[in-house]
Amino acid sequence: MSNQFFAIDALENVSYETLFLKFDPGDHHMKKSVFAIGLLGLAVASSVFAAEPEGRKPEGIRHLDHVFVIVMENHHISQILGNPNAKFINGYAASANLANNYYGVGHPSLTNYLEIIGGSNFGIVNDNSPAWHSSCASAISLSTPQLDGGTYPDQCPIAGSGLDAETPATDIKNEGSASNPIYNDPIKPAYTIGKSIADQLVEARLSWKSYQENLPPYGADGVNNSDGLVSNLTQAEPGMAKLYAVKHNPFVYFANVQASGLKNIAGFDRLFADLKGFDAPTFSLIAPNQCHDQHGRGTSEVGTGCSVDANAIAQGDAGLKTIVDAIHASPSFKHGHNAIVVVWDENDYSSLPNQVLTIVDTNYGAHGVTSNVKYNHFSLLKSIEAGLGLPCLNHACDETVPVMSDLF
Repeated sequence: MSNQFFAIDALENVSYETLFLKFDPGDHHMKKSVFAIGLLGLAVASSVFAAEPEGRKPEGIRHLDHVFVIVMENHHISQILGNPNAKFINGYAASANLANNYYGVGHPSLTNYLEIIGGSNFGIVNDNSPAWHSSCASAISLSTPQLDGGTYPDQCPIAGSGLDAETPATDIKNEGSASNPIYNDPIKPAYTIGKSIADQLVEARLSWKSYQENLPPYGADGVNNSDGLVSNLTQAEPGMAKLYAVKHNPFVYFANVQASGLKNIAGFDRLFADLKGFDAPTFSLIAPNQCHDQHGRGTSEVGTGCSVDANAIAQGDAGLKTIVDAIHASPSFKHGHNAIVVVWDENDYSSLPNQVLTIVDTNYGAHGVTSNVKYNHFSLLKSIEAGLGLPCLNHACDETVPVMSDLF
């Protein structure tokens, strides 16, 4: 059963005042009875059914002790493979395992990061910063998407449950146009719970961290952009090199992470220190800065030296090599069964379909594998959950989402 509403077209433009999921806590599978009540004063003759937003534990991946996910930025697979400015990445894709038919789910960046860690966009289809420590109602609790373009406030912290946002089949908001759109696999809104793999790891008594390059020394709380020292908290943003971007740090958009004091959010100094010992967490999300993730920065930001494309690709190649080499040398990677995943969030610098490069590197099993199975960010989350013994979450529960067993 797909994690999508039946007769969803009949519910378009309908706002939910109350939406809840009934389940039997003694059953591993939630009872799939989702009731819409008070639909703008209309009487509803029958219930609307959806698959459970957190379901059974997926299978097909061996037990993993550590998973390192490194997120790169904004390029179609064809812009990286064969590119002479990405020599390390091309060699790495050949020596590890290559997902040759892998897709970002939508646009823009934040949406994809949320889908990697939570199996949903949680109703967020823009790159707006968090509404730090606000008690305002989240997009999913209102079942009201916050779209890309137009004027929307900062994102209310993700909590509660409700409908997430539809992913359209075509996208013209980023690099596409009406005559040359970027193509996505359309995904209908579905009932979503406001949790991420971080919550699942905590429930399973496992550890996690989000490592973010160029966080300022005073931490991540309230920081939307920073060059590693100054931030939006210390000076006006115009002219500041926005190397750290909160839109690439998806965990901080969740209410419970903000309430925890962001103790699991760390800079790259902590990343390299943790890798030197046995201190790497079970799950690591690693986000290089916007020069080293191949995003690139504009010429208005003095001192970045990473113009979009050629310089950004070369800097990202070098930055990625530094991270991968450090992981390979780490005792945490050498012992047990572990995996590195390098994934690009979306294809934003091309009007080709939203196909991105993804590399899976394990310290066990076959290498040099190229897979042509169609995967996306939900597949990645489902595969990580399978390896860590966690239940599938939100769209990772969709029957149409395969586990990446040929690459892990």
